[in-house]
Parts: sequence; structure tokens; C-alpha cells
Amino acid sequence: MIYPKIPLAQSILQIFLSKEITNIIISPGSRNAPLTIGFASNPEFQCYSIADERAAAFFALGIAQQTRKPTVVVCTSGSALLNYYPAFAEAFYSEIPLIVISADRPQSKIDIGDGQTIRQENVFANHSLYNANLLEDASEENDIKINEAINTAIDKKGPVHINAPFEEPLYETVSELSVNSKVFASANEPQTVDLEDLKQYADIWNNTSRKLVLIGVNEPNSISETTIEALAQKESVAVMTENTSNVHHESFITSIDTIITPFTAEDFEAFRPEILITFGGMVVSKRIKAFLRKYQPKHHWHIDTLRAYDTFGCLTKHFELDPNTFFNAFLPLTSKVESDYFSRLDTLRKFRKEKNDNYLSKIPFTDFKVFEKVIESLPKNSQLQISNSSAIRYAQLIPIDSSIEVFCNRGTSGIDGSTSTAIGAAVGNGKPTVFITGDIGFLYDSNALWNNYIPKDFKIILINNGGGGIFRILPGHSETPVFNTFFETFHDLTAEHLAKMYGLDYITAADETSLKNGLESLYLQNSNPIILEVFTPTLENDAVLLQYFKELT
Repeated sequence: MIYPKIPLAQSILQIFLSKEITNIIISPGSRNAPLTIGFASNPEFQCYSIADERAAAFFALGIAQQTRKPTVVVCTSGSALLNYYPAFAEAFYSEIPLIVISADRPQSKIDIGDGQTIRQENVFANHSLYNANLLEDASEENDIKINEAINTAIDKKGPVHINAPFEEPLYETVSELSVNSKVFASANEPQTVDLEDLKQYADIWNNTSRKLVLIGVNEPNSISETTIEALAQKESVAVMTENTSNVHHESFITSIDTIITPFTAEDFEAFRPEILITFGGMVVSKRIKAFLRKYQPKHHWHIDTLRAYDTFGCLTKHFELDPNTFFNAFLPLTSKVESDYFSRLDTLRKFRKEKNDNYLSKIPFTDFKVFEKVIESLPKNSQLQISNSSAIRYAQLIPIDSSIEVFCNRGTSGIDGSTSTAIGAAVGNGKPTVFITGDIGFLYDSNALWNNYIPKDFKIILINNGGGGIFRILPGHSETPVFNTFFETFHDLTAEHLAKMYGLDYITAADETSLKNGLESLYLQNSNPIILEVFTPTLENDAVLLQYFKELT
């Protein structure tokens, strides 16, 4: 076996291997050579080489998103490290275990004018769960820091940073290890349920006739069927989900915006919940957030083992439990409450669906029509990755088959890295993966295609409306040079030559017939990654979407 000669690099390798953290994404460089040699020379590590650091970090994020185990990104010194920050922040807010190892100059070389050198210690301080600033020599102190960083990423489900200084020579190797590093497990304590505490909240629940359960981002199959069925049988309880919730029941409200966008002030007051229970990650719908911030419930309880964001400005209780653990203990303490809260919302849901179906049947070929046809076409038991901005918002308006797992980078909701994340997720999961994206997000992350790991059955559906179309439906839109240049980012670019350069197959669609044919070809092709680029009319999209909400009443 070949090992780096530098003892500190040996320590890092030993500890990671002992903890079975083996997915390593390496950004090529020189200062990180000791780590690159060590990881790549050991067949127990699965190493990936991705040159663009921003793409590399999001690729790693996608793998970690699927495996739920820490994935490692390794870079050289200097500005390379800063390019990991967008994915690092996403990992923080999405609770995904990501470990960044940055090679650094020794402390004596910092701020003296040495090349490729910045202040790397604590560079992610605002979003890092643990910062292991190592010393140059291998030591027990370093071992403790490395262990604590890894354990923190696992236990607290988020990103950590290990900064490792190496002095030249960097490329020397040995055949035997010269250190014996210490490895220790985390002291993560098991969850406990305080039944007395739960009982006082159950008493509130049992005397309340309007309860709303709002579910944010969840891992597929993470919420038990027992909990889902129990919530669905409560007359006084309405459950709202999004496609990224990955929770399904025929009585749950899935397209939140179609329900509440046409509400009058009287409707908002009538449907104001007395108790709001939330769990899962970030919620996409801006309208539900605006509703609950203005018409606040008396009680807002959030269920999460780690954090509780006061999203609506009325948080009253954080249950530091897994949702299944909470509901298994809580629901037996509850009793039936006579109420028409669910039935009124359910009637409204069915009415809105009729209006929705009628409107979609008559609209022209625009973004909305494309999303309807694309989502209807998705193969069962596949994985859907969606980019941010307009793509995820359109997707919330259309039901998705319950067998399909849905993911989107909703931690920071940025367009950067969506393609890289989707490719990493496809690698980490192995399932057939479809990625739906808008043109700006796709072009912004085009270096995502610059790697050798894209699965042959990976499919990109690129909806090209010639710019940032979402800004056309936001307040303040006007057809001016400033808007068209600095907000909408109007362009006439396509993915054709990118596909050719990176060796992907490429097909196009520009109307319903070619879209139907294009989708058929897309799913038949499994021998090479493929892009279906769908061109929609820039100026009609916003009018069709805005009219939709008017026709729901």
C-alpha cells in the first residue's frame, strides 16, 4: 500500500477509513497532494475527481443527500476553498453531512505574501458546525479534532471544516504508516419522551377545533404510514404538504398555493389554525408563509431533533424529537374533536382541482403546460431532482406520483449547483434520475457536466424561456431595459453545443407534439446521458400563470 509520507495526512486517512467514510471528491491541486495520494491509492475509498470546486462541492452534497452519510470534499489552498461555500451553506440549512478538508500552508506562511494563500482557518464560521484547525505535526490533539469534526457531521447532520497545513515536500510516499491515530465514537444520546410534558400539549390539542399540519422537506419514506393514516383521520386536522415533503395521502393538500392564493380576508380568518404543527425542512410556498405570518395561530409547535426556525413569528414549542417518535407518543393522548375544519378545506381542495384541470386543458404551450406534461410523464419509482426559482414553484402546482422521490436544494434556495447536486444524487442513489431545470440555473452550473461520472440513464429536462422568467410574476415587473437586462437576464443561448462538448445526447421540443415525442425519446434512451431542451415563449408564460390563480375561484 502507498501512503503519503506526511504524518498528519496519514492520521486523517486512518480516522476516515476507521469511521467508514469512503466517498471522497477531490478537487485537483498541489497543496492537497498528500491527501489525494492517500485517498486515491487506497481501494477502500471511492474517489471522484472534479476540477471545478463549486461543482465538486454540490456533487458531494448530492451523494450525501442520498446516502445520509458524510461525503468529503478535498481541495488545495487559497481561493479554491471559498468556492465550496455555496454548497457548504446549503448543507447547513438542509441538514446534510458534508465534510470539507482544505489543505493549507503552515501558519508561518500566512499573510507574508506567499502564493495561493489566504486565511483559511474558520473561513466557514457562520455556517460550520465544527471547525478543526489542525496543527502541522500529527498529534493526539489533532486526532481529537478530526474525530469531533466527523462525529459532529454525523450527529448534527451538517457541514464541518477540517483545515490541514502541509509543508513541502508534498509528493513523497512510504509503504508503511508511521502513526497510529486514535478513533473514538460520538457520545450521541438517545431520544427520550417526556409523557407529562406531552400530556399538557395533548390537552390543548383536544380542546382545539382547527389544527394545521404543515410538512416541509423530508427524506422519502421517513414518516411512518401509521402516523400518516392517523393524521388523515382527524376531523379537526388538515395536512398540507409539498412535493419535496415526500409524504402522501389522498386527503392531504398538496398544491398549497392553489388553495390559498384566491383567499379573501374573510377566508384567511376562517381558516386561520389555532394550532400549527410543522416538521421537515424548508417550505417552498411563499403564500403559506405570508398567510401564517399575518394570521398567526395561537400555538406553533415544531418537531425536529436539532432545530426549530421561527418561520412564522409565533413559535411556542420545539419538540426535540423525531416526528415518528413524537406522534407515536402524542397521538394516543389525543381524542376526537368534532369539527368541520378538514371537511371545509377538503371541499375547497376538490373544487380547486376541478378549476385547475379545466384551466390546464385550455392553455397554450407555455411553461405551465410543459410542467404539466413533463410531470405526468415521469417514470414510476424514479427520482426527481428539481432546480430552484420557477422550476420548483411550477412543480408545486402539479401532483406527482407517490412512487417518485423528489429533491431540491431548498436550504438556501439558490440556483447555483442544482445540476451538480442532481448528478451527485444520481451517483449516490443509483436510481433512474430525471432533473428538471430552468435555463438560467442550468447555464450557471454548466460545469456540472464537466466530469466522468454522469450515469448513462441520467436525464435533463431543460425548460428554456429565454431568461429568468420568475421575475415577470413578481411585484414591480415592468417591460424596461433595466428589467430585461438586470432582472430577467434575457438571452438566446441553448444547450446544444454544451451537450456536444460534454458528450451528452440532445433533443429539442417547441410545441406539444414535439414535447410528446421528445419525452418518449428521452425515456427510451438509457445508453447515454441526455438533454431534452424545451423552448417556451418568454412573453406569454407570466400571463398564463397569473391568470391561472384568477380562474381558481
